[in-house]
Amino acid sequence: MSETKNIPYKIYLEESEMPVSWYNLRADMKNKPAPILNPGTLKPVTFDELRGIFCDELSRQELDDTTAYFEIPEEIRNFYRMYRPSPLVRAYCLEEKLKTPAKIYYKFEGNNTSGSHKLNSAIAQAYYAKKQGLKGVTTETGAGQWGTALSMACAYFGIDCQVYMVKCSYEQKPFRREVMRTYGANVTPSPSATTQVGRKILEEFPGTTGSLGCAISEAVEAAVTKEGYRYVLGSVLSQVLLHQSVIGLETKTAMDKYGIKPDIIIGCAGGGSNLGGLIAPFMGEKLRGEADYRFIAVEPVSCPSLTRGKFVYDFCDTGKVCPLAKMYTLGSGFIPAPNHAGGLRYHGMSSVLSQLYHDGYMEAVSVEQTAVFRAAEEFARVEGILPAPESSHAIKAAMDEAVKCRETGEEKTILFGLTGTGYFDLAAYEKYNNGEMTDYIPTDEDLARGLAGVPRFPGNEI
Repeated sequence: MSETKNIPYKIYLEESEMPVSWYNLRADMKNKPAPILNPGTLKPVTFDELRGIFCDELSRQELDDTTAYFEIPEEIRNFYRMYRPSPLVRAYCLEEKLKTPAKIYYKFEGNNTSGSHKLNSAIAQAYYAKKQGLKGVTTETGAGQWGTALSMACAYFGIDCQVYMVKCSYEQKPFRREVMRTYGANVTPSPSATTQVGRKILEEFPGTTGSLGCAISEAVEAAVTKEGYRYVLGSVLSQVLLHQSVIGLETKTAMDKYGIKPDIIIGCAGGGSNLGGLIAPFMGEKLRGEADYRFIAVEPVSCPSLTRGKFVYDFCDTGKVCPLAKMYTLGSGFIPAPNHAGGLRYHGMSSVLSQLYHDGYMEAVSVEQTAVFRAAEEFARVEGILPAPESSHAIKAAMDEAVKCRETGEEKTILFGLTGTGYFDLAAYEKYNNGEMTDYIPTDEDLARGLAGVPRFPGNEI
């Protein structure tokens, strides 16, 4: 390790090195993500149609495939200064534990009250809602990190926050729910009887533990039926990947500062927000032919949209009230098993990441839940951070790559995203420690049932 002896354990950037603009990865993509479609007309959604659901500025960001950089408003940068820049950490202890010649780095996004990277986009979306003069926003949350982040952001700007939380997470994580309520949010387990689409889902799937697709449907319905409200989303959308690019921009600045170039970049993948944010500037270099990297998306075997899904247009929600997006999907009717990585229980994947994966710029792997928790505990014991189950998917893959380096003798540099902490996930850790955790792998028949609901029209055959 002589060539890196002057690199500190944690790399902190100066405040002046914090990004002043978000980077729009789509601007450098030769094959742009397919446009989102109006399910009624099958034509690309217009700004006027989109602004009925989202804030005006967020609608513009969602539809812009050509502007490379968006200036971060000063009010948002002032909020970022509370916890950004976040540290880039060299995992020396993990390297020693694995006896690997690889160098392992992780970008830690859990150093704020929400405990995750979600706050990066939550504050932006709350800001644009406030600036537009709205009363409040509605949203869904899976594991609860996004709902917590949005409740914090809405409290900061003094607007109302209505959260539909996936029912299994609502029951598994009561303390995460109480943090949201402490910040003033109203939290409803989804699917619920408070919306028309929720009642329909409960009738079709009695006793269901819910999914992100269900919660999205309820949140959208609530937004469009309440005057002065708009819907906001914590992942999947292009606008969210734009805001999360601060993760990758900071990471690249820190690595460039010390002359470090990663060979492999790894992130967990549910809807795509953290992975898209982490890889953005590095992928931009790859797309422009300036550098080469290996990118790995890691998802649970219980919800394998990239590794076993289909690249087609599909509804973004179970209730089929949202536009159609071309993405890797398991079908909007697919209800994942109630695994503990709640933030990864989404049937589809960001259109941006789906296109990059389809074009061969990125790899994807799926991992079992018990293996993920085994890696999480090993990481916690040597690195001192209890990771979120979602983040632990990336930890598992990073450890696997480091072991390969041990076996081959290759001295690769591995970078992964540690998206958040697992202190609200202790019920899941308890289940693992008690030997009660099991792995669920959907059968081909399970997936076929979900994909049966994918809309059929010319050019969208499975």
